[in-house]
Amino acid sequence: MRRKLQKFITKSFGVAVLLSMLVGIAACNTNKDNATANNGRAPAEGSEYGGSVVIGITQEPGTFDPHTVVAAGDEEILFNIYEGLYKFNSEGNLEECLVTSCVPSEDACEFVFTIREGVMFHNGEEMTVDDVVYSIERAAEYISELETIESVEAISDTEVKIVLTSANSEFYSLLTFGIAPRSVEDLHVTPVGTGPFKLEKYEIGQSITLVRNDNYWQDSLPYLDSVVFKICSDMDSALLELSHGNIDIIPHITMDRTNGLPENFDVVTMPSNMVQLLALNNSVAPFDNVEVRRALSYALDRQELIDLSMDGAGVALTTVMSPAMGDSYNSEVDGSFEYNPELAMELLAEAGYPDGFDMTITVASEYLVHVNTAVAIADQLSAVGINATIEQVDWNTWLSDVYTNHDYEASVVCLTSMFAPYDVVSRYHSENSGNFVCFANEDIDNIIDEIPTILAEDDRIAAYHSLLEMLVEECPSVYIQDPAEVTVVNSMLQGYEVYPMYVQDLSTTRYY
Repeated sequence: MRRKLQKFITKSFGVAVLLSMLVGIAACNTNKDNATANNGRAPAEGSEYGGSVVIGITQEPGTFDPHTVVAAGDEEILFNIYEGLYKFNSEGNLEECLVTSCVPSEDACEFVFTIREGVMFHNGEEMTVDDVVYSIERAAEYISELETIESVEAISDTEVKIVLTSANSEFYSLLTFGIAPRSVEDLHVTPVGTGPFKLEKYEIGQSITLVRNDNYWQDSLPYLDSVVFKICSDMDSALLELSHGNIDIIPHITMDRTNGLPENFDVVTMPSNMVQLLALNNSVAPFDNVEVRRALSYALDRQELIDLSMDGAGVALTTVMSPAMGDSYNSEVDGSFEYNPELAMELLAEAGYPDGFDMTITVASEYLVHVNTAVAIADQLSAVGINATIEQVDWNTWLSDVYTNHDYEASVVCLTSMFAPYDVVSRYHSENSGNFVCFANEDIDNIIDEIPTILAEDDRIAAYHSLLEMLVEECPSVYIQDPAEVTVVNSMLQGYEVYPMYVQDLSTTRYY
């Protein structure tokens, strides 16, 4: 699994995973007036080239390296700079990007990719098969899901062959990481990709400015001259910017904060594939006891938590996967942990905790949604005799202590992932680097190992369903909701698409 809280709300879902649910600001409304002609290209009817959009974020970027990136907040920036062999679109479907075709072997162990020709990197170099081989080999050093790659080789000027040690029917979905030129050694500070925008400058504590890639391989894109990710202290400062008329887009906003917006803003919502959870460290007492984990699952009123944190704009979850994942989701597990504090207390007594216990919930202070959820959870747990203390830490400390070192008891966070079911479930494999809840079950490991080898789609879906049932029984953590993705967009803009994953795609955004 990827070493990211892709994963926080994959890639993955790994911290696979990281989700933030709070970001902030965006663009100046007056920027439309600066729209200029774009190298003679013809814009779509009713729109024009030029202008700038500012997106607000609430955390400092950790890296610009597409292969070592951890935080989802970084990924939404890099989505505009880098591209992979494949990419997910706004409907969650996987599309060819820097490849034009792929021929897999019958056993799904070998894949021959035809690389798109005429693609230029931001530094003016043309992308070659050598760059693709380099990027895949480098990514495999950091992304655990790629560890089954046995070899990567260029077999012609336009073809790359990948051989796996074992079958993987879902291998395509892992190839969304950025392709970079072999000639650039410091990607963490000098990002060079093939995307619609390229980095112009990064001012620490202030902003990240991207400018149009005039050599982008999709001739008609992008429309904007520049995109600015402005680093904000919190959502309040973003809303203050909005009140001053300096914002075009606010992503990841909660529904309650959309009340009283100016009339020239539209509110767009859609399901996401995020999973907000009360993460429990299965390696420490009392959370090494499955009955305690189940007790906490029954002790929480999910709808109340959704109402408090998202103003009702969320889908209650009782397992590791969101219904947004489609056929792979097992709807029969819905409602597995209906709110039942009496049963929660019975389970606690059976587990040896008739009087409850003390616990600490560590949460990143930058993400107000998670802080508020943690406070509400602590209040609900008190009804069953559990005394929960909230410990707020900064994001970097959370990544180090909670995600990397597993030095915590419980945490509230959102996990994100690629729009691929395997990316969601693989973090629960005992040997997965993204398994920060320290869950271990041999039977579940075996199913996770088996799924990529199942070539028939119906059989693979059945395996996912069985796995989700088993995970409900083992209850690795307490699953709360798939929060709706809520975005505020200036009505002067068109072409902005909300994704069911944690990205900002500004390539088609334009003024009209």
